[in-house]
Amino acid sequence: MSETDQPSVSLGVVLPALNVADSLPATFAALQEGGEAFATDIVVADGGSSDGTSEVARRAGARVIDAPRGRGIQLAAGARAVAGDWLLFLHADTSLEPGWADAVRSFLAQPEAAGRAAYFRFRLDDDHPGARRIERWVAWRCCRFALPYGDQGLLLARSLYDALDGYAPIPLMEDVDLVRRIVRARGRGALVQLEAAAQTSAARYRQGGYWRRPARNLACLSLWFAGVSPATIARLYR
Repeated sequence: MSETDQPSVSLGVVLPALNVADSLPATFAALQEGGEAFATDIVVADGGSSDGTSEVARRAGARVIDAPRGRGIQLAAGARAVAGDWLLFLHADTSLEPGWADAVRSFLAQPEAAGRAAYFRFRLDDDHPGARRIERWVAWRCCRFALPYGDQGLLLARSLYDALDGYAPIPLMEDVDLVRRIVRARGRGALVQLEAAAQTSAARYRQGGYWRRPARNLACLSLWFAGVSPATIARLYR
């Protein structure tokens, strides 16, 4: 790549992590696609892993910071540490499908992109019929309520992130909290689905049940909208 071909977009990628050494390699392999398109800085905000997560991340070229455990807390810490005019928040067990960099580039080319946030289609890495059912439910939820979750990734300008005060340092529902603030500040049209999927591990659904796990998630969401504190919801969730 010549100097004139150097990426003009700086992208900071933040991954909150806790004992995800097995899933991180696939996540990083997928992120390599962005190397030609963006000047990328990847920060892993580790919440106290004991399985070699930090070592795996460093070998992949990421910077690792220590953060108190809690996804919202880790995401906020990662955002402070990462470099980039654009921020991509991604779960450590999520891999972006081929073509994601082009989808992001198309979004960034839109004149109004700096005032919007984007997310990926949701996909689970399981052939179980329950996985397809959950994918359809997530697609409906995003369309009907403009409510993507963190396992779909979230891409937005740092200027917008800062204007909204970023992720709240809360133990649960940090994704819902930030997305709702985006919608309140900018309207439903400020959330855009990208033409690419984010494939997430279905392990928690296989363990918790393809009916029970979504039901528990829905109960947590209902408690959130009812005004129950994130700390209380987190205790019930776990």
